[in-house]
Amino acid sequence: MATATTQTPKREAFGSRNVFILSAIGSAVGLGNIWRFPYVAYEGGGGAFLIPYLCALLTAGIPLLFFDYAIGHRFRGSAPLAFRRMHRRAEPLGWWQVLICVVISVYYAVIIAWAAMYTWFSAQLTWGPGNENDFFFIDFLRSADVAEVGISTEFVPQVGLPLVAVWLIVIVIMALGVKRGIGRANMILMPLLTVMFAILVVQSLFLPGAMDGLNAFFTPNWEALGDPAVWASAYGHIFFSLSVAFGIMVTYSSYLKRKTDLTGSGLVVAFANSGFEILAGIGVFAALGFMAQAQGTEVAGVASSGIGLAFIAFPTIVSQAAGGSIIGVLFFGALVFAGVTSLISILEVIVAALQDKLGWARIRTTLTVSIPLAIVSMALFSTTTALSVLDTADAFVNAFGIMAVALVAVIVVAWLLHKLPALVDHLDRRSSFRVGRVWMLLVGALAPLVLGYLLVTELISKISEPYGGYPGWFLAVFGWGMVIALVALALLLSALPWGGRSHAKDDPEYDEFLAEEDYEPDAETSSIQTVPTSEPRTTEKGAGS
Repeated sequence: MATATTQTPKREAFGSRNVFILSAIGSAVGLGNIWRFPYVAYEGGGGAFLIPYLCALLTAGIPLLFFDYAIGHRFRGSAPLAFRRMHRRAEPLGWWQVLICVVISVYYAVIIAWAAMYTWFSAQLTWGPGNENDFFFIDFLRSADVAEVGISTEFVPQVGLPLVAVWLIVIVIMALGVKRGIGRANMILMPLLTVMFAILVVQSLFLPGAMDGLNAFFTPNWEALGDPAVWASAYGHIFFSLSVAFGIMVTYSSYLKRKTDLTGSGLVVAFANSGFEILAGIGVFAALGFMAQAQGTEVAGVASSGIGLAFIAFPTIVSQAAGGSIIGVLFFGALVFAGVTSLISILEVIVAALQDKLGWARIRTTLTVSIPLAIVSMALFSTTTALSVLDTADAFVNAFGIMAVALVAVIVVAWLLHKLPALVDHLDRRSSFRVGRVWMLLVGALAPLVLGYLLVTELISKISEPYGGYPGWFLAVFGWGMVIALVALALLLSALPWGGRSHAKDDPEYDEFLAEEDYEPDAETSSIQTVPTSEPRTTEKGAGS
């Protein structure tokens, strides 16, 4: 019989804790930090919003980040394998997260492609003065109404060609592996992103009207603290901002060395992410203050978020500001770098899951995953109805995908499997400070309440009226139908047998980890081990030597 090391490819790992931290920050710092947080904070009470924001960070964001770290590092696998090792019947939770990443990856890539093109447009002011809105929707995207044309197949070359380039770059990074690809990409892109955005902020602060924007952003509206919607908004934003429940942090933490400071690393990632968000708020609102002064209006009249901020408001600022081209290149270049670091983390969830399930080599798995996703991405998002599909898929996968799987995962792990004591013990053993029962209370009690409230609120909102005014058939396919398909496919993938070379069936590294932990797996979990758990641990280690 061949040895385990020849049967199963050795699990990859980050070169160091610092590389992991940069990669985790790269995943957390994405498009939402730049184009969503400033407006959420502004609408939530300005400076007063920092109170619910910090409460949400400390009581939900960081505890759920530790939750993902503990599962990934303790059970040493991708999301499906980690949940399966926790308990065999928990495996669908991991595949649910993987499929959510499948959906996000196909549309996330096209936003990076848009940003890349707008970096080039900024240098030439291609959209022309006063035409930013029409340029984006009509000239660039050539947007068509799905109610009139259905799902379009008309190719938009200025979107499709850069989209191909984005996928090629990302596929190369992914094929190089965790250490040489993902780790090195984050070591290069994250410092560049930080420097570029710092320069952008400094330049924005010297624009006329910048102080008006900062006053609008930071002036506290204390009455907003009495609005439950503001607190819900803070918790909702923190939840998405830290990349929890995507399977990303579970996967990334599984690549850490056995003796790694988990909670210390988590705090660095969480506060670095929040620091970048506040920096983004300063830069964005300083620029919006200039825009408001130039148009002779209030900041409230120009403040927006998401695509409207990035591809309409900022091009307007670029057109009107002295040295606007530099601002545009820095802003859209930052969007590209932030998007790429997030996209590779999303794809890694999928690649790692298939590697664990099938036992395939890195390059084979990367190509098997990335090429079909790139084809679907091109088919859906390089056409004239791309914006409608993106808008709907993003809204539904966030509300009823990520939020739903987070709620179910917390309930299953805390209340059905009773695994929080084992996870808290693992965190306390390998961390610079103990999290103890307070963490168990926050994850097991507060998190389900907050997630449940947010999920019910979203459900009521989406049912009460058709989202975005889109046709019923369209929402049935790209909204509700997609949500149901994610759960059904997760159950189906869990039912499929694990390959003979999979990490679930033959993983001597995990056996050694169990022996070091002095931990006996559940009967359900042990049934997937090649060597029976009744044999001595030395026998299990010997099988892989």
